[in-house]
Amino acid sequence: MKGGLLLASYVVLVSHAALGCPEICTCQSSSRMVDCSHRGLLEIPSHLPLQTQVLHLQGNHIRAINHTSFKNVANLRILDLSNNSISRVPPYAFHSLRSLQVLNLTNNLIHYLEVQVFTPLWALRELDLSYNSINALPESLGNNSRNLTFLGIRNNQLQNVDRMLLETFSNLKVWLVRSNPWQCSCPALSLKLWLENFLYKGGTIDEVICRGPENRKGRDLMKIPYEMFKSCTPLTAPPIMANIHHHSPDYKSNGRHVHHMDHADGSHPECEPKPKPRPASLRHAIATVVITGVVCGIVCLMMLAAAIYGCAYAAMMAKYHRELKEVERLAPGAEHGSAEEKEPLDGSLA
Repeated sequence: MKGGLLLASYVVLVSHAALGCPEICTCQSSSRMVDCSHRGLLEIPSHLPLQTQVLHLQGNHIRAINHTSFKNVANLRILDLSNNSISRVPPYAFHSLRSLQVLNLTNNLIHYLEVQVFTPLWALRELDLSYNSINALPESLGNNSRNLTFLGIRNNQLQNVDRMLLETFSNLKVWLVRSNPWQCSCPALSLKLWLENFLYKGGTIDEVICRGPENRKGRDLMKIPYEMFKSCTPLTAPPIMANIHHHSPDYKSNGRHVHHMDHADGSHPECEPKPKPRPASLRHAIATVVITGVVCGIVCLMMLAAAIYGCAYAAMMAKYHRELKEVERLAPGAEHGSAEEKEPLDGSLA
């Protein structure tokens, strides 16, 4: 009996060692999942099964990721590193994970992302970076965003996102951006235009609540009218108003705008006040006033002459009608008088 138990224990240990499953974790060969969550780990286990496709490392005290942490799990598809103490992700931390589809880095201490950190993740579909201290998204995120459908960046320190990066998210369906210190000044106009096009195509967002400037603080960027950006010059025409083009020297014949490069001093020409119209000269202003006065005077004189003529004509017609009535009144009396004068003459003849 004891020999059987020892043999069974030996078989389990041998199979466990063959799979390479860390003792502190739980491994499921059928689903190729390794669960190392909430184990109090300070670092990522170095020996993981080669066949692992799902790896749960959430709820530990992991502080760092190095470039060899996942070199033995090239087939990994889902990686959960949420709720740890990771403050930095090195450039090539995920360089071997070309099949990774879901990456969860929420609720860590990340404040900066290296440029090459997401470069090899061509298959990535869902990326959640929420609840960190990230102040900028790396440009390399646009290099592999072809399949990205979900992006979470809530509760970070983002003030704006470059529209050139957003345009690479061709298949993005859900973008969660709430609780960032968004600055809704002129550069945010490009973000507003992209968001409107994104929603028009059926995308989903939560809220872009402005932290500044003061006159827009607490307002949803999507609900701020365009009149408040009237002093800003957008770099590109709104996608939903594609029939309106802002022609400029940088406008090419293929219908696409060339994005301006940043200034050498680091400033961004995304928001420049429109030039004020040059005021007219004093001479032209005086001439305009004089001509207007002369024209108005002539019109007034013509109206006065027409009024006088009308009054005179009305008076003449009234006099004419009075005389005509007087003549008509006297005419019957004259006729009766002549008849009476003829009677005596007729009688004498009789």
